This record gives sequence, C-alpha cells and structure tokens, in this order.
Amino acid sequence: MNTTSAMPVMNKLIIYQIFTRLFGNQNTTNALNGSRGENGVGTFNDINDAALRAIRQFGATHVWYTGILEHATETNYSAFGIRPDDPSVVKGRAGSPYAVKDYYDVDPDLAVDVPKRMAEFDALIRRTHAHKLKVIIDFVPNHVARQYHSDAKPDGVADLGEYDDTTVNFAPNNNFYYLPGETFVSPNPTETSDRPGPSPEGRGATHSEHSPLPSGEGPGRSDVSVGFGFHEHPAKVTGSGSITASPDVNDWYETVKLNYGLNIFDGSQHFNPVPATWQQMLDILLFWAKKGVDGFRCDMAYYVPIEFWQWAVYQVKKAYPKVLFIAEIYDPGLYRPFIFQGGFDYLYDKVGLYDAVRALTEGHGSCYDLTRVWQQQSGDYAQHMLRFMETHDEQRIASRFFASDPWAAVPGMTLSATMHTGPFLLYFGQEVGVRADGASGFSGDDGRTTIFDYWGITEWQGYLNKGRYDGAGLSDDQQRLRAFYHQLNHLVSGSDAVQNGYFYDLQWANDNGQSPGYDAHRIYSYLRYTERQKLLIVCNFSNERTYETTVRIPNHAFETLNLNSARTYRFIDIFLTDTQVEAVGREGVPLLLPPRAVRVFEIKA
Repeated sequence: MNTTSAMPVMNKLIIYQIFTRLFGNQNTTNALNGSRGENGVGTFNDINDAALRAIRQFGATHVWYTGILEHATETNYSAFGIRPDDPSVVKGRAGSPYAVKDYYDVDPDLAVDVPKRMAEFDALIRRTHAHKLKVIIDFVPNHVARQYHSDAKPDGVADLGEYDDTTVNFAPNNNFYYLPGETFVSPNPTETSDRPGPSPEGRGATHSEHSPLPSGEGPGRSDVSVGFGFHEHPAKVTGSGSITASPDVNDWYETVKLNYGLNIFDGSQHFNPVPATWQQMLDILLFWAKKGVDGFRCDMAYYVPIEFWQWAVYQVKKAYPKVLFIAEIYDPGLYRPFIFQGGFDYLYDKVGLYDAVRALTEGHGSCYDLTRVWQQQSGDYAQHMLRFMETHDEQRIASRFFASDPWAAVPGMTLSATMHTGPFLLYFGQEVGVRADGASGFSGDDGRTTIFDYWGITEWQGYLNKGRYDGAGLSDDQQRLRAFYHQLNHLVSGSDAVQNGYFYDLQWANDNGQSPGYDAHRIYSYLRYTERQKLLIVCNFSNERTYETTVRIPNHAFETLNLNSARTYRFIDIFLTDTQVEAVGREGVPLLLPPRAVRVFEIKA
C-alpha cells in the first residue's frame, strides 16, 4: 500500500485573515442596525505597528485584509464625490464587501481622512511589509454591485458597462448580461424619493441617527443614504447567475454577474478575440499588484471561466512572479484543472478536509473520512490546498451552531496545520474564542461574525485593548487558548517535517483491532518526515473519552523512514506536553490520550 505523497516544493504559509472593518473597532455600543457613527468602525490606521508586530510574533506569514475594495453601503459619502447607493440593493448598513462598486478604490469606511483613503491603504501595505508580512486582498471577479460606478479609475479606462449594448441579452464584449424589456425588482424595497440627492431624514426609526463621518465631513450631514427611486432597465442578471428580473431575498440580489464571454443563455463560448471583461479585469489585477499587493484571494473563482484564469494569471505572474492566487472553490472535480490549467497556487479545502474535521469536532463523523480526504488529494495537489476551520463565511467554532467550545478545535486545527505542506488559515478572533452570539443587523443570529453591519466584537476587544494589541483584557481561558494557537503556528514554522515533509497515514495499521484501545473513528495518527526530522502525530477527536492505547507503526513505515523497527526509540512531544515515551519500534507507542488531546512526537534514537 503506497502511503506517501510527492515531495512538495512550496514553503508553508500561515495566513491570518482580518475583516478590516471590524478588526480595530473599539466601540462597544453595538446597536442593532447601528450606523457607522453609532457602532464605530475599524480603519486602516487602527492596524498599527503594535497590531502587525503581534501578528508577526504570533507566527503568521501573510495577512489577508478582507473588505478592502470600495463596496456598496448605506453610509452616505456623497460629500466626498462618491455616489451614494440605494438601500434597496445594499445588504446591511455597512454593506457587503463582495458587492464591489469601484475596483480602483478602497472602502471609505476604513479611512480616517476619506479623501486620503488610498494613501492610508498604501501606508498599511508599507507597514505590513516592514513587519515582514505579505499582503493578500480579495479580488471579486464574478459580480459587482448593482450600482457599480468607478470614481477612481485611471484616465482612459472604460467603466464597466459603459459601452454595453443593452438591447441584447448577451454580446461577447458586453460586461453584463441583460434581460431586455424587463425591469429589475428588488426583494428588499425601501421608501424612495424623487429628489436627485440624499435625503437627510433617513430610512425610519432604526436608521435615522445622524452621526459625523471621519475628518473632512461637514457638520450636520447625515451618514445615512436613502432610497432614490432606484431603477434598472433593462434588468441585469444577478451575480449568482439567476436569470430573473425578480431575484429572491436569499439570492445575491445586490450584485450583477460579469460576462467573460460565456453565453449563459445557450452555453456557447466566445473567448477569441479576448472579451473586453478579460482585459479590464487583468488591468485591475495589475493595478493592485503594482501597489505591492502580494496575493489575491479570488472570490467564487470557479464561477468564472477557467480560460480567463489561464490567460490572466499567466500575465500577472509574468510581470509579478511572486504574486499568489488563491481560489475560493467548492467543486472537487475542478481542483486539478484550476491548479494545473488555471494557474492557481492554492484552493480552499472546504469540500474535503474542512467538512470532515467539522463533523468530527461536532462529535460525529469518522476519522476514516480523513483518510479518504488524504487519498483523494494525495499525489499531485495536496500541497495546493488551503486548510482552515474558520473564515468570514463559516460559523465560529465557539458558537452554538458549531462546537459551542473553542477548545473543541484543538485536534482539528492541529491536523489542519500539520497534515500537509499546503497553507493554513486563522480568522481573527478564532484564537480568543469569538462566539458571534446574537443578531447585529442584516446579519442574523447564525454563528457568523457579521460582514454586513457596523459592529464591535466584544471578545476581540479584550485583546485589542485600546489599540495596544496586548491581550490585557482577555480572560485566563482566552489567554490559554491564544497560547495554543501561538504554539501551533510556531510548531509549523519551526518544523522541517511539517514544512517540507512527506506524509504517511497510519490508520490502516491500527484499525480492525490491530491496536487494542485504538478507536479508528475518533483517533487519527500519521507520520510527517524528512531526512532531518521524523514526527508521529496523534489526534483524539473525542470530546469525552480518554483512550489508553498503543499506536502501531508498521515495518513498512520504519523502512520508509530509514529506521530500524527492532531498535528502541524515544518519542518526545514537541508541542503541548513534555511527554516522553520509550518504545521498541515494532511494539508500538503506548499512549494515554485524554479528550481532545494531541501529541506531536519527534522520533529520536
């Protein structure tokens, strides 16, 4: 049985995801549907040297700044020359960062001085690099806000839709798809006004507070946009691909889908000559790469034709060879094509390791599922998979919708970080047990930290500690939890076997009663090894049961590791405990594994 995978050639990344609008917010008001002025907002400047120094010391190599591009919002920035958005096509008071309304600008919410917002972002890039961290931002290629309009595009650049033929549903050089003769109907109607400018009255009782904007905003202005009689005729196809003028309230109704030369009405492809959208998107990628952005997390990448990625990624890497591309993708059948044809460096491992680990963390599923994931991914692309247990899209581990206890993630995160050489990701607040309890506005009580609303994250603010980022406000349990993640990051960054090694699955040698006390549904064991370092890693996914067992390492494994199974070896836990076990190799390693325990043994002669 072949249990090894090919030697990778990539360095292992540790990506720390920041939801920028929330990260530095010290406001504790948290009014339901609160405005920017009421609930506050984190800015670029809040991600100061103390924050970045702490992230680097925590062990991260890359920071993914989520929500950077200017997106549709109910907050009124018209005083700064930014067109306001109609609330009927905005989700939440702050708006979704995935409803981009200007690819060439940054979110004014994130600026201290709105007219200088891009300069403030440029300064954040420089600060991040100064702390030896790389910068990743979102690229949202599949859809844009319904009221997309670029105020900041370079001279000579055509705006999206500017030259579209709106009399036809599809044309190769149109940026959007149309439904001629039909008018868009929002599932989120709001009171509208015939007046051409913003109304100072707000949208009703919960939207009427007028709070000052950042410096530069005149006194007495409202920060609330209202309905202006939004009219879209002909209707455009919704971002999800829904071909209807009346999308559902659960659809991506606030966005419209971009046209990359694929006729979604009859399935025909029109990629030669290069469609207009291809060139426009390439120009946008090059714009941000030139600013010093080191990588792009590409939202819903598999909704965009792979032919575009093959063309665009090649050209970006030709100009900027070290720029990374990470694809959000949920179809395992497309993994290999998007890596080897599309040119992506990494893909989300959601439909795979995340799903298997989540089930185990919640107390069901089986460790056999982990072996299945390894078998499916082993060989040519395991090292390209990005592992995680939280992102902005997923429910918080500590929420009642997931595990209700952040410590339940210890075996799952250890596995996710050490199973292969591919990168792993931590979402800010995961390391202090953010629960995401309650509704904040458009984001209901669903166990996710809001991406739509202005909010302050109470558990996180204890770590933030008025911009010091020293954790002085954390409880003892939160301090211990953060210490676990700190140790995990440094285990990864300091281990040659984890960074560069081969993988050997041990389940086959320990199930079916071959190792008494070994529950192959709840215990997972494997080897990671290079010539310089050899590790035995064992994870107990049970939340309740302590196992007294012996982990058997077969002769084939010892031969693979160039070790002698007849010799006595020391097994030294280099992670969470000082456990040391001496054992003759072929007799197995005796262990006592408490609930949720993990052991990372270095094998020494």
